[in-house]
Amino acid sequence: MKTKKKNFIWLVSLAIGFVFVACDPSDDNNNDDGTSSADQVALIAQDGNWRVSTYTDDGEDETSDYNGFTFTFGSDGVLTAMSSSRTLVGTWSVTDSSNSSDDDDGTDDDDFNIFFSVSDDDDFDDLVDDWDITLVNSTTISLIDISGGNGGTDILIFTKN
Repeated sequence: MKTKKKNFIWLVSLAIGFVFVACDPSDDNNNDDGTSSADQVALIAQDGNWRVSTYTDDGEDETSDYNGFTFTFGSDGVLTAMSSSRTLVGTWSVTDSSNSSDDDDGTDDDDFNIFFSVSDDDDFDDLVDDWDITLVNSTTISLIDISGGNGGTDILIFTKN
């Protein structure tokens, strides 16, 4: 019995130690080079052309609505979606949303903001949102939005061309 109690106390102590290491107060959402994570996401998005590889609206796959479109995230905040038959120009940005109402747990994260001035029945209206970033690397920008109204989940994934 004493051995189990000692093991339990050791595991709890180890877990508490990990919490203190993981919650370093010097963490300020900046990287060693002084750029914020929002700045790094923006730099990745600006590097090249992208396509929508996945778009699900509350579990319904609507990726085909964006087939043939190439997305370019300009350094000036201009977002261009272009196909052989249509060109749309909108805006985009990446912002720190640590104070926004979409944060359930109060943690710092960044929003990937997309805006196109289109009618409500246009497929591109579905992309207009302040998306939560789930993954960003040199070839993928993965975004999610959980609706405050009905709790539905939308997923948007850009893949570099």
